[in-house]
Amino acid sequence: MRTYKLTAYEQIGKLIVEETFTAENDEQAKDKGRALLEEKELTNQTHRLASPAGKLLLFHS
Repeated sequence: MRTYKLTAYEQIGKLIVEETFTAENDEQAKDKGRALLEEKELTNQTHRLASPAGKLLLFHS
């Protein structure tokens, strides 16, 4: 399992959410990240999901 980091921000740059979670691979992490964003109603907020290697898997500004 690998550890991924999801962050979401308000337009003014204030941190809303910072969560880490584990997934088997990048595709599963993307699915889990999207689900977390939808659950917290943050899909339209600035957000990013980073892999353990620092690769951006999801990004919205």
